[in-house]
Amino acid sequence: MLSFEFRSRAGAERRSVPVRDLVIAGWTGRDSHKVQEHIEELAALGVAPPASVPCFYRAGAALLTTAPEIDCLGAGSSGEAEFFLLLREDGWWVGAGSDHTDRKVEAYSITVSKQMCPKPVAPVLWRFEEVADHWDQLEILSEVDDGAGFTAYQRGSVAAMRDPRDLLRAYEAAGHRIGPDTLMFGGTLPVIGGIRPRAAFRLSLHDPVRGETIRHAYTARFLPDQG
Repeated sequence: MLSFEFRSRAGAERRSVPVRDLVIAGWTGRDSHKVQEHIEELAALGVAPPASVPCFYRAGAALLTTAPEIDCLGAGSSGEAEFFLLLREDGWWVGAGSDHTDRKVEAYSITVSKQMCPKPVAPVLWRFEEVADHWDQLEILSEVDDGAGFTAYQRGSVAAMRDPRDLLRAYEAAGHRIGPDTLMFGGTLPVIGGIRPRAAFRLSLHDPVRGETIRHAYTARFLPDQG
């Protein structure tokens, strides 16, 4: 069970809800050149290119957490700020989280790497239909602490990724069924300065039209890898 504050025009309500299925969409960029840039970015780390674009990876829903600290084996993992969609009985909700990923494992299996680390999510959701008409204006920012304070790690518009409605159609076209209590990460932006593990990570999803922002911050505790 995860506790979220569901925010809509009707007000805000705190609810604890189950998540049955966790889907992590990858290679979701609208610009094929940007997608290739991300593929090459990961190839530099030894990651094989995807079998299809977009790809949909399944991971255990128990990995999801709103906690401010996560535990990761070794010091080779890093965050990725993303929007996500959560299907409830009253429709779709949108939030922000981090597809925190083990880069060492990713080099030999993206699917396995998705299962290796907790997935931090902000404890606030917006009703999707209330941002749908200006979706492309939403902005994503992530920051890491490089040792001299926080610096921008990712910055850009969600317009760089597939529209959520298009993403859901692609998921169903690939033969998958979207059931209740499904949470889907929507893909990530290229990083600034190269992918690098950092313990302190913070992210935001900003709506300039409504003047609202979802924020979250967490610290990864790197546990010793004894081999």
